[in-house]
Amino acid sequence: MSSKMLKGMLAATLAGGLLAGTAQAYEAGDWLGRVGVWGVFPKSDNLNLGPGADLNVDDGYSLGFNFTYMATPNLGLELILALPFSHDVKLSGAGDVADTKHLPPTLFVQYHFMPQSNFRPYVGVGLNYTMFFDEGTKGALAGSKLKLKDSIGIAGQVGIDIDVAPNWFVNAEVSYMDIDSKAKVDGASIGTVEIDPWVVGLNVGMRF
Repeated sequence: MSSKMLKGMLAATLAGGLLAGTAQAYEAGDWLGRVGVWGVFPKSDNLNLGPGADLNVDDGYSLGFNFTYMATPNLGLELILALPFSHDVKLSGAGDVADTKHLPPTLFVQYHFMPQSNFRPYVGVGLNYTMFFDEGTKGALAGSKLKLKDSIGIAGQVGIDIDVAPNWFVNAEVSYMDIDSKAKVDGASIGTVEIDPWVVGLNVGMRF
């Protein structure tokens, strides 16, 4: 799935608000569950290895889901989970040289601005822990062993829930995650891969 398709789905999600019925106000003790398509979009030039030699981590897509506990009508605690994301790693002038998978569980504390409205925007701040695994090499690095260290960093988010039926809503969420991974090739350090992605999620949600 491309970023263009994600943008189209985002527009459709927001347009779903036109179908919203009676507002289902959030209350203390409510649980919210969301599931949908997520994209991870790393920044460019993730690691410089020398003049004209930059590593770049490609975008990744997967099925994501999260659970939010509403401590009060305005304050929520959200845990983000997902199926593994896969990324190709490119080296300037050499093409694909590696690939990896990761899981990015993230815990957010959220503030929901209008818990009694059909449109419920929110912001959050939290902590991300990213686990890397299944690192592989190819092309110019074929035969080498790549290791990416797990990452811990801060995260921020903005999102909105839009009612479409009693206890059902659509959701759009954008997060920024500070993800930096120390990389080794054949046991030797090559530096820190600064991934620092934007994460976009387009979801269907349920209150229970």
